[in-house]
Amino acid sequence: MNEENYIIQQLLEKYANGKISKAEYDQLLSYLNEYDTLDDVELFMDKDWKSLDDYPLSNSKSADIFQGIVEDPRYSQSIPRARNKISSIKLWKWGAAAIVLIIGGLQLYNQNESSLKPARELAHKQEIVAGGNKATITLANGEQIVLSENQNGIVIDDEQLTYNDGTVLGLPWGSSATLTQTITTPKGGTYQITLSDGTKVWLNAATSLTYTAHMGASKTRLVILDGEAYFEVAKDIKKPFFVESKNQTVEVLGTHFNVNSYSEESISRTTLLEGSVKINNTLLKPDQQAVLQGNKIHIQNVDAERMIAWKHGKFIFKSESLESIMLKLSRWYDVEVVYIGDFTDKVFTGSISRYDDISKILDKISFTKAAKFKIEGRRIIVMP
Repeated sequence: MNEENYIIQQLLEKYANGKISKAEYDQLLSYLNEYDTLDDVELFMDKDWKSLDDYPLSNSKSADIFQGIVEDPRYSQSIPRARNKISSIKLWKWGAAAIVLIIGGLQLYNQNESSLKPARELAHKQEIVAGGNKATITLANGEQIVLSENQNGIVIDDEQLTYNDGTVLGLPWGSSATLTQTITTPKGGTYQITLSDGTKVWLNAATSLTYTAHMGASKTRLVILDGEAYFEVAKDIKKPFFVESKNQTVEVLGTHFNVNSYSEESISRTTLLEGSVKINNTLLKPDQQAVLQGNKIHIQNVDAERMIAWKHGKFIFKSESLESIMLKLSRWYDVEVVYIGDFTDKVFTGSISRYDDISKILDKISFTKAAKFKIEGRRIIVMP
């Protein structure tokens, strides 16, 4: 950890314990108000980023610290008011706390507590909880099996289905071994499946995967995906592995990659973590992402681990539109999102657990004053 980050953490700890002096408080604000351009801020945030994860305060405690900083009366006397022109609003994770950044300077906003209450209180009242282990398998004969929510994955072999802990589901394949089956997760659902060749697949919410129950009986290994899934493909030089989704085919021999390809979205994204894959005959290297829109494909460099944060139970957004964020929230929390007004120019960056109350995420976005939220049943209304 570099000296500057260490000083910031020490100042935050003193603030949390109520032992920060006026001079130290002004010093903390000077760090938060130091950079004049977004490029400088991003450079600072990326530098020694992982070291900030060692910050010893809990997420809830850090959130309280941040709220205390922006509501502290000394804040209004210390931050220059001249830097007040907004052209883009972003939400960053500083340690575990949220920091609001604005092009042209870094400004902390004082969010009125009463405007945050509706999202928090209504979310608890309506019990909008995060997703969990939910999936259904549809057999070749049309029979459906609802998988246990107390398990997180299943294993397919030549004879039967078993859960990851070894519990036998007790389903003989019989003559249908070479026929296709489909595992589907609903909104608010996730599940992991180990195919008969040893390939492991993690399914995100609102996703379906069609596969052959006994891949040894076919010449190629083929699955059909609608949604998002992370693959760890078992190596087999004689049998390439294919993932078909909307407008694209991913070809691999053995590698780790993520495919985001929902039929209702216009863009498909394939991200490679290790090995190599071909997307419509275009080669992809590790830490690259293929973005497919229509018949046009674009290759870009990315932080691949950030792209699969969902698999590790986190939301990580970087310069992501509000509409894209709300679409992900709607799938994971199984809610409907309604917009009142135009939010196409609002982008955010931030990190939060996928298992936090949805109100925490809405509150962090509300800190920017770019949007307000109202919850009615399982509907979230986004307002200016």
